[in-house]
Amino acid sequence: MSLDPSNGGPEASEIEGSVHSIVFHNEENGYTIMQVKTATNGNTTVLGSLPAVTEGEQIKAKGAWKDDRQFGRQFKASHILAVAPNSTDGIRRFLASGLIDGIGKAYAKRIVEKFGTETFRIIEEESKKLEEVNGIGQARRIRIKDSWKRQKTVRDIMIFLHEHGLSTARALRLFKTYGEEATNVLRADPYRLAREIPGVGFKTADQIARQMGQADDSPQRISAGLLYVLEQAARQGHCALPRAKLIDEAVTILETTTETVNQALAELVLGSHLIIEDSDDQSLVFTTVLHQAETEVTAHLQALLKKRSTLPDVNPEQAITWFERHHQLKLSDEQARTVIQSCQHRFSIITGGPGVGKTTILNAILEILAAKGVLPVLCAPTGRAAKRLQESTGREALTIHRALEYQQEVGFTRNRQKKLSGDFFVVDETSMVDIELMASLLDAIPDDGHLLLVGDVDQLPSVGPGSVLQDMIESGVFPVARLTRIFRQSESSRIVEAAHDVNEGKIPPLKNTSGVDFFFIERNDPNAIRETLQHLIKERIPHGFDLNARDDIQVLTPMNRQSLGTTELNTLLQETLNPPAELKFEIERFGSIFRIGDKVIQTRNNYEKEVFNGDIGHIADITTEPAHIEVSFEGNHRVSYEPGELDELQLAYAITIHKSQGSEFPAVVIPVAGQQFMLLQKNLLYTGITRGRKLVILVGERRALDMAVRNKKSSRRFTGLSDKLRQLDLDQPN
Repeated sequence: MSLDPSNGGPEASEIEGSVHSIVFHNEENGYTIMQVKTATNGNTTVLGSLPAVTEGEQIKAKGAWKDDRQFGRQFKASHILAVAPNSTDGIRRFLASGLIDGIGKAYAKRIVEKFGTETFRIIEEESKKLEEVNGIGQARRIRIKDSWKRQKTVRDIMIFLHEHGLSTARALRLFKTYGEEATNVLRADPYRLAREIPGVGFKTADQIARQMGQADDSPQRISAGLLYVLEQAARQGHCALPRAKLIDEAVTILETTTETVNQALAELVLGSHLIIEDSDDQSLVFTTVLHQAETEVTAHLQALLKKRSTLPDVNPEQAITWFERHHQLKLSDEQARTVIQSCQHRFSIITGGPGVGKTTILNAILEILAAKGVLPVLCAPTGRAAKRLQESTGREALTIHRALEYQQEVGFTRNRQKKLSGDFFVVDETSMVDIELMASLLDAIPDDGHLLLVGDVDQLPSVGPGSVLQDMIESGVFPVARLTRIFRQSESSRIVEAAHDVNEGKIPPLKNTSGVDFFFIERNDPNAIRETLQHLIKERIPHGFDLNARDDIQVLTPMNRQSLGTTELNTLLQETLNPPAELKFEIERFGSIFRIGDKVIQTRNNYEKEVFNGDIGHIADITTEPAHIEVSFEGNHRVSYEPGELDELQLAYAITIHKSQGSEFPAVVIPVAGQQFMLLQKNLLYTGITRGRKLVILVGERRALDMAVRNKKSSRRFTGLSDKLRQLDLDQPN
């Protein structure tokens, strides 16, 4: 074996030794700096790319020597192969690294003293013998064996991904998704990465597929590209795409011909993987799942329309008078009509902005019906929205998922076979409900049940696909009460007034005076906006309004990227509100640093942990052996995350307005700037303003604010629900 070229060896060299210490390891790209103990050169600094590395492992590296002015002689490796250590010292160091659950430094020493170089074989093949080691019982032995098997599988996945250019930090996520079959699954269909693993795009999966010999024009590749385009559209809220748009985007991504894509589309339709639905003006292409969801929603609503209400008869005048006397208030004619309408129909909708009395109306409906013996069931799409509904009505309210009794392995256990119990079902914040969730909910409504949907149709639509509330209202086939008169307002409160002004396309009054709760602070440069945000959150708002900087103030921004997006603002505000300290633990994963005390948000539903997309909490603890983060969510619900699961979390000092739906915060600060021009829309700004309960501050450019208010063109979603509803058979109900 050739070694140091200074001793006459060639420029390309090889070294072999055991890893003594790891100076640096980047899990995203595998870049590693380590001290390696070699037989010839002693301790040597080796630089290179390695998907996973542990102290005590043996490595074989190919590369070249280089002299660094600061660090001296180093070996720059072009290729590194890590293998299990074969010396007792290497095995002990490997086990003592904390990689294997149940083994620390003390147990590593005892195990190696007992089994020597046979240690790894004993763990893998004869683990029962581990119980011969002092302190190891059956429970610890099982932990050690399970952890060994798991780590071995994860490391195999990491090496496989690393060889194909994928971030090694995704290994645990892949393992949790596919288990021990991960590498076999990916070899069989690498495009599953793009479909099923968050953060992995089609291009990455396509690169892996090509490296594995996939032809550019293979049917599998073209079909995967078409499905990918539709899946990306669904992530943007669309239930379908116009056929021409789908084909154009697929041709661009796949760099192929229209004829090839059309042929693959025809085969996908023939195999019932995609469905084409023709309307008067366009041809829409759906995935089977989303088309079925729209079809089921339509069928369930038609079934509701075909049945007369079986609610007890309500005398309008007597019922309204009874409620008004009981609460010492007077309902407007609009409110009274809405109450009676909802008490008389099998299915109805109430929509309106903040301050129009939706809560008062809902309380009147519930109290009148409860007095008649009707059993109400209240739910909302998020935990925060359910909590607000419960507080405003004084009645139990559940998330839709909890009401439908979701279970990790089987999905919703309340369905058409096991219906919900109750008479009158109320869904609040319905604008947030996507088409699949609405289909599941309607599936579980009992045959003699009644349904009331409440929401603000002018807010942003759901994060998931569909515009359910808007499509239902626009279809014109259901009883809809659209509330317009504002009640929740006083001379000292301008939040509600400002929100309605924006919704009507008007600039709200921007004169800042003391004693009000809505402010506009003009700044004409992104850096000035950032500095003002920082000052507001750290000093002015906490001191001036007696609010907690981390827990009570929420920055809402339209975007994730650029200097006023969530990524950079979170870095700025983390440094401002929770800077690093010598005794403060932190961990870096997926490009983010997580520190004890940080404010974080859950970015996807995790039913196993019972945390959901949009839940906000703070990091209560970080441990290192084994590494995990513990997050405390609302209600002191504490959840543990392994390092590989941290792609489910993001810092939450700043979140997107989309993520804020269904939530209210004591104080909201919104940057408004020209760099956001692609997202400056009326419904986005309106939604952001309505999230503030006590204080709303806009910081930014007047021209950007004008642009947002006047831009009534929100991104229209491609759906087929409204057309399906218009075609309903509307015979007189039975």
